[in-house]
Amino acid sequence: MAPELILTGALLIDLALGDPRWLPHPVSGIGWVARRAETLAGKTVASRRLAGALSAVVTLAVCVATAWGVLAAAGRLHPVAGDIVSMLMIYVCICPRDLADHADRVYSALKAGNIPRARQQVGMMVGRETKTLDESGIVRAAVESVAESIVDGATAPLFYAALFGPVGAVAYRAANTMDAMFGYKDETYIDFGTAAARLDDIANFVPARLSAPIIGLVAVLFKRDAFNSWRVLRRDHSHHGSPNSGWTEAAMAGALGVQLGGDSTYAGRTIFKPTIGDADNPLEKRQIPKAVSLMMATVLVFAAGCIGLRQLVCILC
Repeated sequence: MAPELILTGALLIDLALGDPRWLPHPVSGIGWVARRAETLAGKTVASRRLAGALSAVVTLAVCVATAWGVLAAAGRLHPVAGDIVSMLMIYVCICPRDLADHADRVYSALKAGNIPRARQQVGMMVGRETKTLDESGIVRAAVESVAESIVDGATAPLFYAALFGPVGAVAYRAANTMDAMFGYKDETYIDFGTAAARLDDIANFVPARLSAPIIGLVAVLFKRDAFNSWRVLRRDHSHHGSPNSGWTEAAMAGALGVQLGGDSTYAGRTIFKPTIGDADNPLEKRQIPKAVSLMMATVLVFAAGCIGLRQLVCILC
């Protein structure tokens, strides 16, 4: 089966099924490998920073080798089996439907006037404390999560799947999972997590910069402000602690005409962050489905671009 069809099939499976809670997710396997590598590296290397680098290399190598081995075994069994495994491998590395479902649960709770439930649901999407958030704070957290997750939840794994096949998607997911586990600036991981954080930054660099302008492009389809999306993107993309997340967050804020960023509380500590966008529109619950629509359209356009680019390369070569 052509790689373009495999990529399309993986995306269609995700849009249809999402991430069923009863199905064990392979990302948990990546996490298990990362924890074993952390323990091994900690016993082998005295320097925490070097131990973190060794852990990242070992985790990435094990995940890539495992993915390649599974694909090779399936292909030897039957070509169709290889295609199916390839499709499923990319499918488990992306999660736009799951992201949309999480956001929809927040929106549904707010629509029902159930603020405690909405706080609980948005707490599953973000790392900040949510127990004291009002409606605007909940909406801000949900929209920011949707905007930031466009890249690591969909466009980045699709990008690497288009370039390197299913193994590329798995390699990206391993890097992103390690960043989620170790990329904290606390006493435990400020040194150990450096390699994982840098690896994730490098992996997201190109996909983030390709995804952000697409948000402005698809904004036209939903009668949002495309010009403002590009304007805020250019002005505020650096107003974020991450060198990549600010790109899609700024584009989303501009398209919706809302202000994101600002202060948030983590583990009892308030972190002061620059704002992103302008408060032209209030952070009301209706902004959540708008953000989800822009996210899904961006993912589809990005995937179509990846598929088209692969076909063009095949024609030229």
